[in-house]
Amino acid sequence: MTKYIVRRLLQAIPLLLLISLILFVLMQNATDPLATMGGRTPTKPEDRARLTRQLGLDKPIYIQYLYWLIGNDWAKTDLDGDGVAETYGTRHGVLRGDFGTSIVQTGRPVTEVIGERLPNTLILMLTSEVIIVFGALLVGVFSALRQYSFFDNLLTGILFVGYSMPIFFIALSTMYIFSVNFKRWGLPYLPTVGMFDPKVGETPAQIILHMILPVFSISFISFAAYSRYIRSTMLEVLGQDYIRTARSKGLPKREITFIHALKNASLPIVTVVGLDLPLLLGGAVVTERIFAWPGMGRLFIDGIDRGDTPVVMGILMMIAVSVVVFQILTDIVYAWLDPRIRFD
Repeated sequence: MTKYIVRRLLQAIPLLLLISLILFVLMQNATDPLATMGGRTPTKPEDRARLTRQLGLDKPIYIQYLYWLIGNDWAKTDLDGDGVAETYGTRHGVLRGDFGTSIVQTGRPVTEVIGERLPNTLILMLTSEVIIVFGALLVGVFSALRQYSFFDNLLTGILFVGYSMPIFFIALSTMYIFSVNFKRWGLPYLPTVGMFDPKVGETPAQIILHMILPVFSISFISFAAYSRYIRSTMLEVLGQDYIRTARSKGLPKREITFIHALKNASLPIVTVVGLDLPLLLGGAVVTERIFAWPGMGRLFIDGIDRGDTPVVMGILMMIAVSVVVFQILTDIVYAWLDPRIRFD
């Protein structure tokens, strides 16, 4: 297993370099970071020319990529024409842990900007993922054990309707019902924006209260997909020969279901969860926008809108690295669940 993990990590290095190059070229061609420098007023021509030299944007794209990757402290040039070799905006490169500074939030390191938003996203997304996985496991297993029953047919219809709804419709509908209408009817209503009420402060109770609607909106669609997937894999496993053998031996139904069947049925589910977990770091773009949740999703969209390339690249590379790490962890869980799987 150790050799396998080391081999996978070594294979990930050229893959991540290729991903970073593609993303960097796309970002440099898709955005103009000097258009307004994150503000509302267009940048003056003289300021634009000066900033282009300072940020190294007058260099070829491959030189800009090298600046971003390994830093520009090695490239001393006379940028201002005074005869003195110097480097504006000196930085040490991503490979040395320096993702640069945000263009919108001038002077702030990218790691600091992302570090402020990442905990907010993790609170929201991890809560949603726990609810989705455990809730879908219960509903999916229960539906599989009662195939074609009234409950199974009713739940199938509800879940298909939920899965077909776009996330913005669910989010706006919950806001209209549980906030607008409940307030109109004189009932206790739920907040719709932010993480807490500024008048009360950032308390655990306030955060939990403000999380209810965003978590429900995120969980609803994924819960429908997960539960149907679990139901289908459980039905497939319950029809296997070894399950019939276990029943013929008189083993308890609970043991057959949760030890023999569910463990084997969980292998495909582990793949789905392993693919979803890295994406949680990127936040829920639509949901965070609608509920004004200060997370990674809003930061990513704001970064694209304002051409904040260092922040956007920092978020994308964080997700790329997370995908590689979580895929290795998924393979390890595979070997733990199924002793037949060997990676040596």
